[in-house]
Amino acid sequence: MMAVHPSGYYAWCRRTLSDRARDDQRLLGLIKHAWLESGGIYGYRKIHRDLREIGEACGKHRVARLMRREGLRSQSGYRRRPGHYSGKPAVVSPNHLNRQFDVAAPNVAWVTDITYIRTYEGWLYLSVVIDLFSRQVVGWSMKPRMTTDLALDALLAAVWWRKPQEVVIVHSDQGSQFSSTDWQSFLKANHLVGSMSRRGNCHDNAVAESFFQLLKRERIKRKIYSIREAARSDVFDYIEMFYNPRRRHSKSDNLSPIEYERRHFQSLAGV
Repeated sequence: MMAVHPSGYYAWCRRTLSDRARDDQRLLGLIKHAWLESGGIYGYRKIHRDLREIGEACGKHRVARLMRREGLRSQSGYRRRPGHYSGKPAVVSPNHLNRQFDVAAPNVAWVTDITYIRTYEGWLYLSVVIDLFSRQVVGWSMKPRMTTDLALDALLAAVWWRKPQEVVIVHSDQGSQFSSTDWQSFLKANHLVGSMSRRGNCHDNAVAESFFQLLKRERIKRKIYSIREAARSDVFDYIEMFYNPRRRHSKSDNLSPIEYERRHFQSLAGV
C-alpha cells in the first residue's frame, strides 16, 4: 500500500475534472463511436473528418492524442514484395487504359478483377467491377468456381445498374475469364471497349488490386467463415453497407464513393 493519508485520498477522489478533461471525455466517446462504426479501421484523419461532419470543431492532433491514449489505431497495410514487375502485352485487347486511373466523370473507365476467399466449406470467388471516377463498386458477383460466368455476372450487374450512355473502357488482366469468347462478345454487344494489363504486371490494374487489399485487410482477414454463405453475406455487408456509402477515400476528397458521385452530379446540375 502507498503511504497516503486517508484524508488526502478522499480529497483526491472528490476532486472534480477540469473543463478540458471533461470535454476530452465527451469527445473520446464520439471518437470511439466513429471508430467502431468504421469497423475499427479508421485512423485519426478519417475520424477527424467524421467529427467535423457532425459539427465538432476539434483539431486532428487532438483526435490523434485521444486515440493514442485509448489505444485506438487504424488498420495498416501489407508491404508489397520487392521485385521486377513487367510482362508481355495482351494479345486479345491492348492496354487502352495505360494506368490512367484518374478520370473526369463516371462511366468513363471501369476496372475488374477476381479474388478468392477461404471458407471451411471451400473456396469462394469474388469478381468486382469498379468505376475509376469514384472507386465505387458498381458490379460484383460471387461463385464457388472461378468461371467466365463469375466475371460476366459482375459486368452484367454494372451495365444494368449504371446504364452507360457512352462507350466505357473495361480494364482487366489476361485471365482466361476475360480472354474468353463470351466475355469479348458481351463487350461488343454492350458497346464496351476491352483493355488488358501486361501479363504478370499487377500495377496495370492497381485500383482493383487496392480494393481487394482493403477488403481482405479490413474485413476478411479478421473473420473465419465456416460456410460460403457466411462469407457472401459479410462481403455484401462490406461493399453495400460500408465501402460504397461510407468508406472515405483520400483520392475522392475524403468522401465515400457514393457521396463523391452525388456531389459531382450536384455540381453539374448547378451549372
